Amino acid sequence: MKVMTVGTPRSLDGITLAERPDPGEPGPGEIRVALHGSSLNFHDMAVVNGYLPTEDGRIPLADGAGVVESVGAGVTEFAPGDQVVSCFFPDWQDGEPVDGGFHRVPGDGIDGFAQEHVVLPATAFTHAPSGYDAVEAATITTAGLTAWRALVVDGQLKAGDVVLLLGTGGVSIWALQIAKLMGATVAITSSSNAKLERARDMGADFTINYREQTEWGKAVRDWTGGRGADHVVEVGGPGTLAQSIKAVRFGGHISLIGVLTGGAGEVPTAALMTKQARLQGVTVGNRRHQQDFIRALNSSGIRPVIDSRFPLEKLGEAFKHEASGGHFGKIGVEW
Repeated sequence: MKVMTVGTPRSLDGITLAERPDPGEPGPGEIRVALHGSSLNFHDMAVVNGYLPTEDGRIPLADGAGVVESVGAGVTEFAPGDQVVSCFFPDWQDGEPVDGGFHRVPGDGIDGFAQEHVVLPATAFTHAPSGYDAVEAATITTAGLTAWRALVVDGQLKAGDVVLLLGTGGVSIWALQIAKLMGATVAITSSSNAKLERARDMGADFTINYREQTEWGKAVRDWTGGRGADHVVEVGGPGTLAQSIKAVRFGGHISLIGVLTGGAGEVPTAALMTKQARLQGVTVGNRRHQQDFIRALNSSGIRPVIDSRFPLEKLGEAFKHEASGGHFGKIGVEW
């Protein structure tokens, strides 16, 4: 069967089309899935670029969606023909986070979903949202679930809350949709006025071009009458955290989910302490969170924003589009 593998040395140009043996039929507790779609995340980019070390020949992509072809003995949750989507942490079924790292994350510690078929435990998947195609379904695995956990599970978002989102990538646009679904008011930043206009069309209440308004934390606080944002979905890391702390209200919640400005840096601890804000690291979520998220999607009619779609053979080109920063929402891969 056809697969894509990371290159040696790691680079976007080194992603290679290869042939691997078909995985065969599922054993007890397993399902066989014909994969048809995925979406790109910066975690995947870190793998293919070599920022995160992995084995030679690794099949990338943490997100995967498709159709169940057959089920093994004892499987009752799924049947042939069911539309399914993968779980980022296949071993984290429920409960509090565990110290597992990425050694069992598809596309990192184990082979991912840039391939035509997989045979995996049934618990590594959930049912896909109703009416979603494979690319749309794949966007919930990492980006969508991260936004859901940050705002709803950990943030306990409620109607009337103010949410600040940084940028217009996959997590932030999913967070915009979730926040508006929950009756929140949303501020969002970008360096592109065209992207900010699109965000306003989706319901964003306050938009900030952070290149034109470098003190965007103060701008958010002023916009809220000095109160600040209840929730900040912080995807930048050390380069943006100081402004996020300025923007958050006293006792507010900052979800640290990205390190787009670097993996380490200075944290204004005195400002954070003064705000008595909760700064929480968030890495996706568990299978139960994903099932709850999907139930919300099935009742809401929300559809993910797909910036563009690439065939599997053009996976390197898809990553280059992601690296350019020109996308709005999610980049899909379909086959």
